[in-house]
Amino acid sequence: MIDYNALAAQALAFGFTSAGALRVESLQFFPQVREMCAADRCGLYGRSWTCPPYCGSLEECAQRVKAYHWGLLVQYSRQLEDPFDYETMEATGKHHRQLFAQFTAVLRGRWPQLLPLGSGGCSLCPQCSYPQSPCRHPDLASCSMEAYGLLVSQVCEDNGLSYGEEGSITYTGCYLLE
Repeated sequence: MIDYNALAAQALAFGFTSAGALRVESLQFFPQVREMCAADRCGLYGRSWTCPPYCGSLEECAQRVKAYHWGLLVQYSRQLEDPFDYETMEATGKHHRQLFAQFTAVLRGRWPQLLPLGSGGCSLCPQCSYPQSPCRHPDLASCSMEAYGLLVSQVCEDNGLSYGEEGSITYTGCYLLE
């Protein structure tokens, strides 16, 4: 049995601003979320091993998730100076992705088969090796929660974790553990 209080405390000590248990059975997979990926606002749709359509169909993603029973939600938040504080938004996202990748490596020591689902597209490499070569870092690369069709705000709500505060920016990821 996983001690989620201890694991959440470890995530907070590592640098995340919020962490809590994730009930995998609460996860719902929405085609509408996956369709937002197809709009390609981030520029990674069809250009990365960890993004749709190459991360698998929504059904394949849901099947992968069903192999897990436990999870951990992690967040990194910062206050914004104003609603247009793009600099803080970018810096916060970058810091979250760095923490997420580093904590992935830590957790793999205990759970080698963990499934990390981050925030936004994978940014480990300056240029994804797709399609010329296999992923350079399959042990650290992660799909986003959205690529799996998860509505992040709903996942947080269903698991008792706030989805940010007024005047702040929050990035959320999760680790599925077995």
